[in-house]
Amino acid sequence: MAGDLGRLVTESRLSESMEIDVADAATIVRMINEQDKLVASAVEQELPKIARAIDLIAERLRKGGRLFYVGAGTSGRLGVMDASEIPPTFGSSPTLVQGLIAGGREAVFATREGAEDSTLMGTEEIAARCLADDAVIGLAASGRTPYTIAALQEARRIGCATVALTNNPHSPLSAVADVAIAPLVGPEVIMGSTRMKAGTAQKMVLNMISTGVMIKLGKVYTNLMVDMQATNEKLRLRATRMVMLAAGVDEPTAATAMESCNNNTKTAIVSLLGGVDAEAARQALTAEDGFARKAIARVRSR
Repeated sequence: MAGDLGRLVTESRLSESMEIDVADAATIVRMINEQDKLVASAVEQELPKIARAIDLIAERLRKGGRLFYVGAGTSGRLGVMDASEIPPTFGSSPTLVQGLIAGGREAVFATREGAEDSTLMGTEEIAARCLADDAVIGLAASGRTPYTIAALQEARRIGCATVALTNNPHSPLSAVADVAIAPLVGPEVIMGSTRMKAGTAQKMVLNMISTGVMIKLGKVYTNLMVDMQATNEKLRLRATRMVMLAAGVDEPTAATAMESCNNNTKTAIVSLLGGVDAEAARQALTAEDGFARKAIARVRSR
Protein backbone atom coordinates (compact mmCIF):
# COMPACT_ATOMS: atom_id res chain seq x y z
CA MET A 1 0.00 0.00 0.00
CA ALA A 2 1.25 3.51 -0.83
CA GLY A 3 0.35 4.67 2.66
CA ASP A 4 2.51 1.99 4.25
CA LEU A 5 5.46 3.01 2.06
CA GLY A 6 5.07 6.60 3.18
CA ARG A 7 5.80 5.60 6.78
CA LEU A 8 9.38 4.64 5.88
CA VAL A 9 12.11 7.18 6.59
CA THR A 10 13.70 6.52 3.20
CA GLU A 11 10.39 7.20 1.44
CA SER A 12 9.74 10.52 3.16
CA ARG A 13 9.92 13.86 1.37
CA LEU A 14 12.74 16.26 2.21
CA SER A 15 11.37 19.75 2.85
CA GLU A 16 14.75 21.42 2.24
CA SER A 17 14.87 20.33 -1.42
CA MET A 18 11.33 21.16 -2.52
CA GLU A 19 12.62 23.83 -4.94
CA ILE A 20 15.54 21.80 -6.32
CA ASP A 21 13.84 21.45 -9.72
CA VAL A 22 14.23 25.20 -10.35
CA ALA A 23 17.61 25.64 -8.66
CA ASP A 24 20.85 26.43 -10.46
CA ALA A 25 23.68 23.90 -10.49
CA ALA A 26 25.55 25.54 -7.60
CA THR A 27 22.47 25.35 -5.40
CA ILE A 28 21.75 21.74 -6.42
CA VAL A 29 25.19 20.50 -5.45
CA ARG A 30 25.09 22.49 -2.20
CA MET A 31 21.76 20.88 -1.28
CA ILE A 32 23.11 17.41 -2.03
CA ASN A 33 26.35 18.08 -0.16
CA GLU A 34 24.51 19.30 2.94
CA GLN A 35 22.54 16.06 3.04
CA ASP A 36 25.61 13.92 2.36
CA LYS A 37 27.23 15.40 5.47
CA LEU A 38 24.60 13.60 7.54
CA VAL A 39 25.65 10.15 6.35
CA ALA A 40 28.84 9.71 8.38
CA SER A 41 27.05 10.75 11.57
CA ALA A 42 24.29 8.23 10.90
CA VAL A 43 26.85 5.48 10.37
CA GLU A 44 28.66 6.52 13.56
CA GLN A 45 25.54 5.71 15.58
CA GLU A 46 25.76 2.12 14.33
CA LEU A 47 29.46 1.48 15.07
CA PRO A 48 28.86 -0.96 17.98
CA LYS A 49 26.61 -3.08 15.77
CA ILE A 50 29.06 -2.91 12.86
CA ALA A 51 31.82 -4.13 15.19
CA ARG A 52 29.61 -7.02 16.33
CA ALA A 53 29.00 -7.97 12.72
CA ILE A 54 32.74 -7.96 11.99
CA ASP A 55 33.46 -10.29 14.92
CA LEU A 56 30.59 -12.59 14.00
CA ILE A 57 31.60 -12.86 10.34
CA ALA A 58 35.33 -13.21 11.04
CA GLU A 59 34.60 -16.11 13.39
CA ARG A 60 32.71 -17.92 10.62
CA LEU A 61 35.40 -17.28 8.01
CA ARG A 62 38.16 -18.49 10.32
CA LYS A 63 36.31 -21.80 10.51
CA GLY A 64 36.21 -22.13 6.72
CA GLY A 65 32.93 -20.34 6.05
CA ARG A 66 32.22 -17.73 3.41
CA LEU A 67 30.50 -14.35 3.34
CA PHE A 68 27.53 -13.66 1.06
CA TYR A 69 25.95 -10.29 0.34
CA VAL A 70 22.37 -10.50 -0.89
CA GLY A 71 20.16 -7.65 -2.09
CA ALA A 72 18.18 -6.10 -4.92
CA GLY A 73 18.64 -2.97 -7.01
CA THR A 74 21.15 -0.46 -5.63
CA SER A 75 21.71 -2.51 -2.47
CA GLY A 76 22.41 -5.65 -4.48
CA ARG A 77 24.84 -3.83 -6.76
CA LEU A 78 26.72 -2.42 -3.77
CA GLY A 79 27.12 -5.93 -2.38
CA VAL A 80 28.35 -7.29 -5.71
CA MET A 81 30.84 -4.41 -6.02
CA ASP A 82 32.26 -4.87 -2.53
CA ALA A 83 32.58 -8.63 -3.01
CA SER A 84 34.36 -8.18 -6.34
CA GLU A 85 37.02 -5.95 -4.76
CA ILE A 86 38.07 -8.39 -2.03
CA PRO A 87 40.23 -10.82 -4.11
CA PRO A 88 42.55 -8.21 -5.67
CA THR A 89 42.88 -6.05 -2.56
CA PHE A 90 43.22 -8.79 0.05
CA GLY A 91 44.52 -11.73 -2.00
CA SER A 92 41.58 -13.97 -1.11
CA SER A 93 39.80 -16.62 -3.13
CA PRO A 94 36.95 -15.27 -5.30
CA THR A 95 34.63 -17.62 -3.42
CA LEU A 96 35.38 -16.21 0.04
CA VAL A 97 33.11 -13.18 -0.38
CA GLN A 98 30.28 -13.37 -2.92
CA GLY A 99 27.54 -10.99 -3.99
CA LEU A 100 24.05 -12.17 -4.92
CA ILE A 101 21.58 -9.81 -6.58
CA ALA A 102 17.91 -10.31 -7.36
CA GLY A 103 17.62 -11.07 -11.07
CA GLY A 104 21.09 -12.57 -11.35
CA ARG A 105 24.26 -11.28 -12.99
CA GLU A 106 22.38 -9.32 -15.66
CA ALA A 107 20.70 -7.22 -12.96
CA VAL A 108 24.05 -5.61 -12.13
CA PHE A 109 23.95 -3.80 -15.47
CA ALA A 110 20.28 -3.79 -16.49
CA THR A 111 17.26 -3.03 -14.33
CA ARG A 112 15.28 -6.08 -13.21
CA GLU A 113 13.37 -4.45 -10.39
CA GLY A 114 10.53 -6.99 -10.45
CA ALA A 115 12.91 -9.69 -9.26
CA GLU A 116 13.02 -8.15 -5.79
CA ASP A 117 9.43 -9.31 -5.16
CA SER A 118 10.30 -13.00 -5.53
CA THR A 119 10.58 -14.73 -2.16
CA LEU A 120 11.13 -18.04 -3.96
CA MET A 121 14.17 -16.66 -5.76
CA GLY A 122 15.65 -15.36 -2.51
CA THR A 123 15.16 -18.69 -0.77
CA GLU A 124 16.57 -20.69 -3.67
CA GLU A 125 19.65 -18.46 -4.05
CA ILE A 126 20.70 -19.17 -0.47
CA ALA A 127 19.62 -22.83 -0.38
CA ALA A 128 21.73 -23.56 -3.47
CA ARG A 129 24.90 -21.89 -2.20
CA CYS A 130 25.12 -21.54 1.57
CA LEU A 131 26.24 -23.87 4.34
CA ALA A 132 25.87 -23.59 8.10
CA ASP A 133 29.39 -22.16 8.55
CA ASP A 134 28.71 -19.22 6.22
CA ALA A 135 27.65 -15.65 6.99
CA VAL A 136 25.02 -13.71 5.04
CA ILE A 137 24.41 -9.97 4.95
CA GLY A 138 21.01 -8.89 3.66
CA LEU A 139 20.95 -5.39 2.19
CA ALA A 140 17.76 -3.38 1.66
CA ALA A 141 17.34 0.34 2.23
CA SER A 142 13.64 -0.14 2.96
CA GLY A 143 14.20 -3.24 5.07
CA ARG A 144 11.15 -4.83 3.48
CA THR A 145 12.35 -6.27 0.15
CA PRO A 146 10.73 -9.73 -0.17
CA TYR A 147 13.69 -11.30 -2.02
CA THR A 148 16.17 -10.19 0.62
CA ILE A 149 13.99 -11.09 3.61
CA ALA A 150 13.39 -14.59 2.23
CA ALA A 151 17.11 -15.02 1.58
CA LEU A 152 18.03 -14.03 5.14
CA GLN A 153 15.30 -16.26 6.58
CA GLU A 154 16.67 -19.23 4.64
CA ALA A 155 20.21 -18.39 5.73
CA ARG A 156 19.09 -18.39 9.34
CA ARG A 157 17.27 -21.70 8.89
CA ILE A 158 20.45 -23.28 7.53
CA GLY A 159 22.44 -22.00 10.51
CA CYS A 160 24.36 -19.13 8.89
CA ALA A 161 25.32 -16.01 10.83
CA THR A 162 22.97 -13.28 9.60
CA VAL A 163 23.33 -9.49 9.38
CA ALA A 164 20.77 -6.97 8.14
CA LEU A 165 21.82 -3.62 6.67
CA THR A 166 18.90 -1.22 6.18
CA ASN A 167 18.11 2.49 6.43
CA ASN A 168 14.83 2.20 8.33
CA PRO A 169 14.36 1.25 11.98
CA HIS A 170 12.54 -1.88 13.19
CA SER A 171 12.23 -3.35 9.71
CA PRO A 172 11.10 -6.88 8.77
CA LEU A 173 14.63 -7.59 7.51
CA SER A 174 16.16 -6.59 10.84
CA ALA A 175 13.79 -8.95 12.64
CA VAL A 176 15.36 -12.01 10.98
CA ALA A 177 19.02 -11.07 11.58
CA ASP A 178 21.48 -11.82 14.37
CA VAL A 179 22.81 -8.27 14.01
CA ALA A 180 20.73 -5.41 12.57
CA ILE A 181 22.54 -2.31 11.31
CA ALA A 182 20.35 0.66 10.36
CA PRO A 183 22.04 4.03 9.71
CA LEU A 184 19.15 6.50 9.57
CA VAL A 185 20.12 9.05 6.94
CA GLY A 186 16.64 10.54 6.54
CA PRO A 187 14.78 11.36 3.32
CA GLU A 188 16.66 11.50 0.04
CA VAL A 189 17.22 14.83 -1.72
CA ILE A 190 15.20 13.43 -4.61
CA MET A 191 12.36 11.20 -3.46
CA GLY A 192 11.87 8.01 -5.47
CA SER A 193 15.19 6.18 -5.14
CA THR A 194 17.57 5.23 -2.36
CA ARG A 195 20.71 5.39 -4.49
CA MET A 196 21.97 8.57 -2.83
CA LYS A 197 22.28 8.94 0.97
CA ALA A 198 21.01 5.46 1.74
CA GLY A 199 23.34 3.92 -0.83
CA THR A 200 26.28 5.96 0.43
CA ALA A 201 25.63 4.81 3.99
CA GLN A 202 25.43 1.19 2.91
CA LYS A 203 28.69 1.49 0.99
CA MET A 204 30.41 3.02 4.04
CA VAL A 205 29.19 0.19 6.26
CA LEU A 206 30.24 -2.48 3.76
CA ASN A 207 33.70 -0.89 3.54
CA MET A 208 33.98 -1.15 7.33
CA ILE A 209 32.71 -4.72 7.53
CA SER A 210 34.80 -6.21 4.73
CA THR A 211 37.94 -4.31 5.76
CA GLY A 212 37.45 -5.16 9.43
CA VAL A 213 36.93 -8.84 8.66
CA MET A 214 40.04 -8.96 6.47
CA ILE A 215 42.08 -7.34 9.24
CA LYS A 216 40.78 -9.99 11.64
CA LEU A 217 41.92 -12.66 9.16
CA GLY A 218 45.50 -11.36 9.05
CA LYS A 219 45.33 -9.58 5.71
CA VAL A 220 46.87 -6.37 7.09
CA TYR A 221 50.21 -5.62 8.78
CA THR A 222 50.26 -2.34 10.72
CA ASN A 223 48.09 -0.34 8.30
CA LEU A 224 49.42 -1.89 5.11
CA MET A 225 47.35 -4.08 2.78
CA VAL A 226 50.05 -6.74 2.60
CA ASP A 227 48.01 -9.46 0.86
CA MET A 228 47.26 -7.22 -2.11
CA GLN A 229 47.87 -8.97 -5.44
CA ALA A 230 50.64 -7.17 -7.37
CA THR A 231 49.27 -7.95 -10.82
CA ASN A 232 50.39 -4.87 -12.76
CA GLU A 233 53.23 -2.38 -12.74
CA LYS A 234 51.49 0.15 -10.50
CA LEU A 235 50.62 -2.51 -7.94
CA ARG A 236 54.13 -3.98 -8.04
CA LEU A 237 55.54 -0.53 -7.27
CA ARG A 238 52.98 -0.10 -4.49
CA ALA A 239 53.89 -3.50 -3.02
CA THR A 240 57.60 -2.67 -3.09
CA ARG A 241 56.89 0.61 -1.32
CA MET A 242 54.94 -1.27 1.35
CA VAL A 243 57.98 -3.44 1.98
CA MET A 244 60.17 -0.33 2.21
CA LEU A 245 57.84 1.29 4.73
CA ALA A 246 57.30 -1.84 6.82
CA ALA A 247 60.92 -2.92 6.98
CA GLY A 248 62.61 0.49 6.85
CA VAL A 249 64.77 -0.46 3.86
CA ASP A 250 65.65 1.23 0.58
CA GLU A 251 64.05 0.40 -2.73
CA PRO A 252 66.78 -1.96 -4.06
CA THR A 253 66.66 -4.00 -0.84
CA ALA A 254 62.86 -4.18 -0.94
CA ALA A 255 62.88 -5.16 -4.62
CA THR A 256 65.41 -7.92 -3.99
CA ALA A 257 63.33 -9.25 -1.09
CA MET A 258 60.20 -9.21 -3.24
CA GLU A 259 61.98 -11.14 -5.99
CA SER A 260 63.25 -13.78 -3.57
CA CYS A 261 59.76 -14.11 -2.06
CA ASN A 262 58.01 -14.59 -5.41
CA ASN A 263 56.55 -11.05 -5.22
CA ASN A 264 54.65 -11.85 -2.03
CA THR A 265 54.60 -8.64 0.00
CA LYS A 266 53.83 -10.23 3.35
CA THR A 267 56.53 -12.87 2.99
CA ALA A 268 59.09 -10.23 2.03
CA ILE A 269 58.25 -8.16 5.11
CA VAL A 270 58.54 -11.14 7.46
CA SER A 271 61.80 -12.16 5.79
CA LEU A 272 63.39 -8.72 6.21
CA LEU A 273 62.10 -7.93 9.71
CA GLY A 274 62.69 -11.47 10.95
CA GLY A 275 66.12 -11.81 9.36
CA VAL A 276 65.23 -15.12 7.69
CA ASP A 277 65.04 -16.44 4.15
CA ALA A 278 61.85 -16.68 2.12
CA GLU A 279 61.12 -20.29 3.04
CA ALA A 280 61.45 -19.65 6.78
CA ALA A 281 59.21 -16.60 6.42
CA ARG A 282 56.59 -18.67 4.60
CA GLN A 283 56.69 -21.37 7.25
CA ALA A 284 56.28 -18.82 10.04
CA LEU A 285 53.30 -17.25 8.27
CA THR A 286 51.69 -20.66 7.82
CA ALA A 287 52.22 -21.45 11.50
CA GLU A 288 50.62 -18.14 12.51
CA ASP A 289 47.62 -18.40 10.15
CA GLY A 290 48.95 -15.63 7.91
CA PHE A 291 49.39 -12.96 10.60
CA ALA A 292 52.59 -11.09 9.75
CA ARG A 293 53.11 -9.53 13.18
CA LYS A 294 52.89 -12.93 14.88
CA ALA A 295 55.13 -14.53 12.25
CA ILE A 296 57.81 -11.87 12.79
CA ALA A 297 57.68 -12.47 16.55
CA ARG A 298 57.98 -16.21 15.97
CA VAL A 299 61.13 -16.05 13.87
CA ARG A 300 62.72 -13.44 16.14
CA SER A 301 62.19 -15.63 19.21
CA ARG A 302 64.18 -18.54 17.80
